Parts: sequence; structure tokens; C-alpha cells
Amino acid sequence: MTAKRTASKRKQPAAGILLRYRDKDTAFGVTRKTASRLAKTLGLSETQVIHVALASFARQTLPRYEADNGPLTQEQMDEIRRLQPPGRMKAIESLF
Repeated sequence: MTAKRTASKRKQPAAGILLRYRDKDTAFGVTRKTASRLAKTLGLSETQVIHVALASFARQTLPRYEADNGPLTQEQMDEIRRLQPPGRMKAIESLF
């Protein structure tokens, strides 16, 4: 015998955002018709299409590494020079 879940045991919906489709397709938005066509073509739901688009945009836009903290100190440059095999490479201060 299975019992219904009580209200306290039900999974609570995640906080979300409201998506308003555009009246026409532009570089910054799409119509519901376009989203539906994408979903059908990819075999996904419209929600999944939106997640795929956002994930792709994030990979394309956001840096994949932490920003560095500026130029190397003289001690760091000295250590790099010390660790280099003699005669094989030459450390340079600038790439340009």
C-alpha cells in the first residue's frame, strides 16, 4: 500500500525566472515558434532548449579561469630562471 506524500515531504519547486518570448526573432531573443521548432528538431523540451542555449552562452562568454593578480614579482622571475635548464630556453619579460 502506498501513501500519498505529505506537503512537508514534497519536493519544493526551485525559484525560477519568467521568460517572455519576443514578438519577432532578433539577435537578443526568439519567438515561441522558434523555441518550439528548436525543441522539436533537437528532441528536447523548450525548457531544455533554454538551458542548452544558456550553457552554450556561458561557455562562450565567461572566463574559464580565475583572473591573475598582476605581473610576476622579481622573486618569481628569479625562481623561473633558476628552474630553467641552462641553454634550452630564455625567459622574457613580455610577450609583445
